[in-house]
Amino acid sequence: MAIQWFPGHMNKAKKAIADRIKSIDMVIEMLDARLPASSENPLLAQLSRGKPKLKILNKQDLADPERTALWLNEFNSREHTQALALDASEANATTKITRACRQMMPQRGGLDKPLRVLICGIPNVGKSTLINGMIGKKSAKTGNEPGITKAEQRLFLADDFWLYDTPGMLWPKIIVEQGGYNLAASGAVGRNALDEEEVALVLLDYLRRHYLPLLQERYQPDRDPSSHWDDVAWLEWVAQKRGALLGGGRVNYQKAAEAVLGDFRGGHIGRITLETPNQWAGWLKTARQKEAELKAAREAKKAARTGQA
Repeated sequence: MAIQWFPGHMNKAKKAIADRIKSIDMVIEMLDARLPASSENPLLAQLSRGKPKLKILNKQDLADPERTALWLNEFNSREHTQALALDASEANATTKITRACRQMMPQRGGLDKPLRVLICGIPNVGKSTLINGMIGKKSAKTGNEPGITKAEQRLFLADDFWLYDTPGMLWPKIIVEQGGYNLAASGAVGRNALDEEEVALVLLDYLRRHYLPLLQERYQPDRDPSSHWDDVAWLEWVAQKRGALLGGGRVNYQKAAEAVLGDFRGGHIGRITLETPNQWAGWLKTARQKEAELKAAREAKKAARTGQA
């Protein structure tokens, strides 16, 4: 199943960002530290080409610290880009972000040249929580469901620091299949666009291959699962542990999937990152090859139809 979710308000957000980009100095893009590349918006990269960018790896307290270091190195190696890892609720988040922005744009400042910053990110990445902490009051709506913020807001962090908040936005086509599953696992995708059981199975498959000790610690299997338990076996064991059962002891896969996804999103399984820079590079290469093959096949069919006509 391919994960895709681009409701109408996101198309409006795209247009709003395209208009606003013309008048801002730099961009803050909030990423989920547990899926830094999956949560990086290629559409935003296209719209903001040429603008300095500060990448914020939010929810770093839920992410694998060793993998976070790899991603910081990856982003900081890019031209006109800096990266920070933080938790949006930490006390000095505002200081870290404003300092980084002013360092990146030293030519902007003062009432005659205010620093104008666009902040954006995927749904449910914690942007509104961060902004509320930065301005010290409940200005940005927050919630567990993606797509809470639906209109641009201009906020004044200082007389010469203007922050433009935009709605959370995905992109029209997610070509990296694993990236789509990672977004769904994080809660960035609306529930109507995904099969939670399938997403939980993909998540469990990754965790058993890369974070097996954390799975064992969380769900306490009654025998060694390392050699023969697949994703389905793990989901069925979670069902047993959580009482997600139907009549006759049958497994309620939906309830078990909800439990697994809830545990991941809440950080209850442990500090986990679902991708490394090398893994992402491989997934992206495969996805682009597949896209090229599909395009070639479509063009061949079109040429065949034209020839027959």
